[in-house]
This record gives sequence, C-alpha cells and structure tokens, in this order.
Amino acid sequence: MVSAPNERLVESVDQKGARRAPLDATKLEITLSTALKELPKPTELVFGETKTDHMLVAEHDPVTGWGSPKIKPYAPLELDPASHCLHYSTNLFEGMKAYVGPDGEPLLFRPDLNMTRMTRSAKRLALPVPDPGALLALIKKLVSIERRWIPTESGYSLYIRPTLIGTRPTMGVVPSAHAMLFIIVSPTGPFFKTSGPTVGVKPISLFAAYDFVRSWPGGTGEVKIGGNYAPCFMPQTQAAEKGYQQILWLLEDVEPKERDTVAANGEAPHAKSPEMRITEAGQMNFFAVMKREDGDLDLVTPPLDGTVLPGVTRQSCLDLARFHNLPPEDPLYACLPGIPANTRVHPVERVVTIEEVLGRNKDNAIIEVFGAGTAAVVCPIGRIGYRHSDICFPVHPGGYGPVSRALLNALEDIFVGKTRSEWSVRCD
Repeated sequence: MVSAPNERLVESVDQKGARRAPLDATKLEITLSTALKELPKPTELVFGETKTDHMLVAEHDPVTGWGSPKIKPYAPLELDPASHCLHYSTNLFEGMKAYVGPDGEPLLFRPDLNMTRMTRSAKRLALPVPDPGALLALIKKLVSIERRWIPTESGYSLYIRPTLIGTRPTMGVVPSAHAMLFIIVSPTGPFFKTSGPTVGVKPISLFAAYDFVRSWPGGTGEVKIGGNYAPCFMPQTQAAEKGYQQILWLLEDVEPKERDTVAANGEAPHAKSPEMRITEAGQMNFFAVMKREDGDLDLVTPPLDGTVLPGVTRQSCLDLARFHNLPPEDPLYACLPGIPANTRVHPVERVVTIEEVLGRNKDNAIIEVFGAGTAAVVCPIGRIGYRHSDICFPVHPGGYGPVSRALLNALEDIFVGKTRSEWSVRCD
C-alpha cells in the first residue's frame, strides 16, 4: 500500500468557514457498460487513439465541494461554452501506465509521484485539489474494471490519463472554483515499432531550438499543464520540415537575480555567457552519459530548477543509478544489467549546455544521449541539429547505448513485476 503524498488536501474551507466535501473514493458510483467493445489487435494500436469501455468523472462545486465520483460508460463530456478551461487553459493532466503482473493483477508504477505532481499542478493553476489518496484509489478501481484492456505482450501497457479542468461557466479572468476531474485509459504498444526481435530501434533526431523557449524561470515548466504543450506545436512542425523528429529545448543562460539587477539599472539583460542550457528533449527529460577520468560514468541531466518537469521516469533512472553504486550488502543494491558492478554510474543533476555537449562529443567523452518519459520510457537520441550543423552521437547495436539499455531493462522488469519492488503497486 502506497501512502498518500505529503501535499495531501483532506478538506477545504470557504471564507465563511463552511466545509466543502473532499474527493471521497468510498462514495464511488459505478454504472457498467452493457455493450463492451471488441478488443483491438495489439499490433494495430496507435498511442491515444483507442478508448476503453469506461471513464471516471467527478465534479467540484465551489459551495459543496466534490460530488460523488462516477465510473460510467465512455462518452463525450458536456461543458458550458464559457467554461474556464476553454478560454484560459486551466487544464492539467498526468500520464501513467498499468501493466499485467506475474499473477495477472494490474500493476501501477510509482503512482505516488504522479499524485504529488498532480497536486502541485492543481495548486499552480489555482484549481480545487483532489485528495491524492482518494484519487489513487479511484484510478486503481478504474484500472481494475478495465483490466481486460491491458495487453499482455512485452512492451505493451494501459495508458492512464487523469485530467483536471476548470469549469467555471463565466468568462471572468479569475480562478475557477468549479472543476471537473476525469480519467480515461487507453491500451498502447511500444513507442518504437520494430520489424524483428534483433532489429532494435532507430535513435531519434532533435532540432535545438534557440528562437523559441518551452519554459523559463518563474514559469510553469515544472508542472504538467496543457498550456505548456500547445505553444510547442509550431516549432515542432518547423523542426519536422527540417528533417528532425523532436525539439531540444534551450534556454539562454541568464540567472534570475542577474536579470533583476540589470533591469533595476534600466539596462537590457545580458547573458553571463553565450551558452544555451538544455531543459528538455521534446516531451522527455534529457540525459547524457559522459566518461570520467577515473573510468566511471556520469549520468547527467538538467536540474529541477523550475524549468524542467520532474518526470517519474527521470527520477527512476537517477534512483537506479544510485542503487547500482551501493555496496552489495545494502538492501537497495541492484546492479544495472550489462554494466559491470565495479563501474560506478554517478547520477548528476546540474546545468548542461548545448555547447558542452558539442565539445564533450568532439572529445569522444559522450557515450550516449537519451530521453526519458512515460510514453517512450527510454528513447535513444542519435543526432542534434544546432546552428546549421548536426551533432552526431556514437552508434550502438540495437540503437540503445549501454546505460540506456540497462535502465530500460531494469525498468521493464519492475513494470511487470519480474523484479520485485515497492515501486510496483497493485490495483486490488
């Protein structure tokens, strides 16, 4: 059993002291579909396109609080045209996956981290915050009901999308105390399609964007809200026209304190250096594996400075590297598959610039570069286009480098319960 995150909201109180009802999983109402859909062939699944038989909906009223959550047949939502979310982007969501465990029971992966992040996102948008413990209980119930939709093939899962939207039915530019929570699920296959068991994957290409930014200090880069995604579509389309699959998001290296100082002097801000620091790779966290002088490896990723989403897969990669470095007698010790036990993989969270990546790659100090996220899990990166030329990284058999392959294998074994871990949470 996973304990609720620390940022738990048990109840809310209005200005007059009246108590609003918290989200309560014990009040769940279930109406099952009488006409179940036919299951699709796993090989035909496209991410996000297949919807299952049921969904979960709960609404928040500014006076009474959360109403009874309902699991019901999948159907369109009904919203007032003036709904807050349609005008001011008060939309947030999470991305999770369920897998089939060894005993046939559904398993979630580190859902407590998703609940913590969703709480943070709701607070950032000034939306009513669902009780994270109740929300997790509701997710488990929906997944249990839709368990027949979880593919059993390797690399397949049931994607879970908890979503919270502001539904205040007026166009006033104020926070929305009306809200709707809904959860939909969708079976999905591997992020990469392969033509055979030994073919592997082809690393993706990134275009390093310096004319557009995804996030900035003091912004919303650290929360998972809809407003972070739509502005990225146009730059991503331009990158595709140049022959790249995703964007490497950069940010000029100007510290907030320095910017405040020069602004107070009435001068335009100047970067401390011409370098551009890396934030994210598409919708993934960025990782680079670099050689150390002592023969060990650094697993480098940008820090959680407010411009980077605290990804669940990101945190898990860092944790697995830490576990690899522990002494064998430590209960948490787990050697990464294929990485010698005497080779330490140091998890490093620090600023990393595109210029550093370029220079270290020229010096043959970079072993591999990859992205990490819920959808792709671990995604190898083959080249980055930056200022009219490509930075090409080492090529590895099967597409994955030694560390990304080790992390992927370790994670996949935990996903399906092959490796016992407290990160795997049952839905019963």
